[in-house]
Amino acid sequence: MKNLLIIGVTIFMFFFKSSSNANYDRIFYDFKINSISGELINLNDYRGKPVLIVNTASYCGFTKQYEDMQELWDKYKDKGLIVLGVPSNSFNQEKKINNEVKEFCEVNFNVNFPLTEITNVKGDNAHEIYKWAKDNYGKSAVPKWNFYKILINKEGKVEDTYASLTKPTSKKITRKIESLLD
Repeated sequence: MKNLLIIGVTIFMFFFKSSSNANYDRIFYDFKINSISGELINLNDYRGKPVLIVNTASYCGFTKQYEDMQELWDKYKDKGLIVLGVPSNSFNQEKKINNEVKEFCEVNFNVNFPLTEITNVKGDNAHEIYKWAKDNYGKSAVPKWNFYKILINKEGKVEDTYASLTKPTSKKITRKIESLLD
């Protein structure tokens, strides 16, 4: 009886482990967001590719993670990964002007992966991408701090989320990315 209960609980947990099985009305690729230079980024252009979306901030203690984000971009972009930086002042640690953020990222970290304009990532004023992630994946998709990571799978659904402390080049993230790229 005990073994049957364990099997039942395991099966239950397997089916409800992740909200990536949520009944999405829209997928990530249905959205648009402005780039840091003001052009529209149509996320449909990334269709079929996994996307690591990271809310960033210039004055945060985790800012060195830009280096890891660039490393991921350099290593996996030719295999299909998109790294998307989303500068945000939601935690009061970002510059006020897009051009200043762009220059900061390029000069200090040689960033050449896509960056969005300064964007709200939590609360009522959050960009619709972040509202969508919360609606479909739950509270774990809401950034708790700067450099919070959301991994989107090839189907345009939230695959997983990662805390600010988790480096973009951690085995936890890179293994998941590699599994999505296979």
